[in-house]
Amino acid sequence: MFKTSPCWILLLLLLGFSPYGLAQRYPDKSVRLVVAFPTGPPYFLALHLAEKLRESSGQSIVPDFRAGAGGNVASEYVAKAPADGYTLLLTSPTVALSPSLFPKLGYDTFRDLAPITLLATVPNVLVVHPSVPAKTVSELVKLARAQPGKLNYGSGGLGSGGQLGSELFKSLNKVNILHVPYKGADIAVTAMLGGEVDMVTATVSPLVIPLVKSGRVRALAVMAPERLAGLPNVMTTAEAGIPALVVITWYGLFAPAGVKAEIIDYLNAEISRVVNSPESKSKLAQVELTATTNTPAEFGKFVRAEYEKWGRVIKDANISVQQ
Repeated sequence: MFKTSPCWILLLLLLGFSPYGLAQRYPDKSVRLVVAFPTGPPYFLALHLAEKLRESSGQSIVPDFRAGAGGNVASEYVAKAPADGYTLLLTSPTVALSPSLFPKLGYDTFRDLAPITLLATVPNVLVVHPSVPAKTVSELVKLARAQPGKLNYGSGGLGSGGQLGSELFKSLNKVNILHVPYKGADIAVTAMLGGEVDMVTATVSPLVIPLVKSGRVRALAVMAPERLAGLPNVMTTAEAGIPALVVITWYGLFAPAGVKAEIIDYLNAEISRVVNSPESKSKLAQVELTATTNTPAEFGKFVRAEYEKWGRVIKDANISVQQ
């Protein structure tokens, strides 16, 4: 007759706490989705994810919008939350930029946050006011070199993607263009419409595309490896001869460091399934977002590369944001 040995009992107990078993039990209560920005793509993504994950998990996914300090209020909150998988962070490249921009942070991006996956990406586009006598990127570079300090660019403020993209353009082409910061990217675009600034590095959005198509602004290049369906006649920066001028805005999901690997893997698989569904891809495309997911390891490597790339730009441009 078969006898159950202590080893078999131990094995059976361990199986109850296996990755598969834990993933099957998670989540068993509501999940707080902390969102770094209360408007635009983060708001849209948060509501969409909350709806779809609620359908699949049977648990409430509660968006918690915590704006402030360039996304750092939300990041710090999640970094200090219990590492149980019930508090997640939806944020933007600011999580990779902040260590270089802010002299003092209440958290460490790479020590205190665990990457789960990318969610979506959207490229930036270099646009100029129609009065600027440059029809191409090379013509803009020649104009800037011929008149150092005369041209200016607008951005959403110190450390914003608009500033960093324009500073990268300046660095790669060794030109002097003055910075005019505004309190928001949309305000910078509006200022350019009024002729206050000559150029803007703008995230491709439902606001920008109609302006380009109507001729109210001139798009010189999409700052991405491939052309956009919404702007098929606008060349890429690689086609314009500046392949290193790539500026992609992205959105991703993090958990507090220390969350069990099986929960991270479960979230990665479930969110990737949701984001890559035909329905989600179609909805994201309506706001110019491209569904883009990867593994936790790939996402972590991606965030590190973003930190290193933009850290160099921030250092070279001597950009610092005081909290």
